[in-house]
Amino acid sequence: MNDLSVLDRLHGIAVGAALGDAFGMPLEFKPAVQLHKILRSLTPGRLPAGTFTDDTEMALALAESLLAVHPLNGNDLAQRFLDWYRRDPDDIGNQTRSILENIAHRKDWEKVAAESLRFRPDSAGNGSVMRCWPIAIAWWNCLPQLIADSALQSRVTHPHPECVSGSVFVNAWIAGLVQGKTALDAFDQALSDVEMPRELRLVLKQAPSLRREALVNSGWARHTLQTAAWAVLTTSSFPEAVIQAANLGNDADTGAAVTGAVAGAVYGLGAIPADWRAQVHGEWPIHSGKTWFEADLTALADRLAQIQS
Repeated sequence: MNDLSVLDRLHGIAVGAALGDAFGMPLEFKPAVQLHKILRSLTPGRLPAGTFTDDTEMALALAESLLAVHPLNGNDLAQRFLDWYRRDPDDIGNQTRSILENIAHRKDWEKVAAESLRFRPDSAGNGSVMRCWPIAIAWWNCLPQLIADSALQSRVTHPHPECVSGSVFVNAWIAGLVQGKTALDAFDQALSDVEMPRELRLVLKQAPSLRREALVNSGWARHTLQTAAWAVLTTSSFPEAVIQAANLGNDADTGAAVTGAVAGAVYGLGAIPADWRAQVHGEWPIHSGKTWFEADLTALADRLAQIQS
């Protein structure tokens, strides 16, 4: 595989994730859209059309932490997440909020995460799965480091085994795609390479065969992973994968963000509609006055890709 093709896929991951996030934004917390009314263009919601949300904001914080210290450092990442939280984001998941509030008071993220897992052992939200893609861009050709950093970024806020292994799985799937495997072959390889709870493995294996009506697309990590697997493996283009994921409603932005990252690796930046790419944007750091566009996302991917060089 030539370098240009790899770069196109890496760019596709970053832009695809942000676009999926933005596409799902107006459909978040709503019921699944009926097939004859399906939304096929970027649309305003609580934010202007094309605006990314906390899914991408947390991914950018993760990316900047990895660029500053690599391999990833949990203390640095926890501090960057806390800085983001203190800027009062427009949206934040309940699990993430709880963890960061406790870190703010007690400082030690490892103790906070351990206590969270002990007192809320069933808390398996999708907050770490939604943001994990920068690790795949940096370590797509180094599976051991990809596994280690994917797991670490999850443990800071989402230590549940399904969240940790789900983040590793997404990034292992993406890495296989960047290496040139087909969507299904990379999916199967990731399932083989990544240790995960038996129930999650079963959910993923069954996902491509599900009917649309069976998809919940909730804030549970396994449902987000199920959505991404279904959307990518039952469609044949980047737009259709994202459209199908977002129109499931419920946690639409997260389901579509993870789908967008994976589909971006499948099809590359060039397969993402130009009018979508022209519209994607968001403020980063939040409330800083600095707006990010497609070029900023591709430049970030370039910097992450240089970590291995």
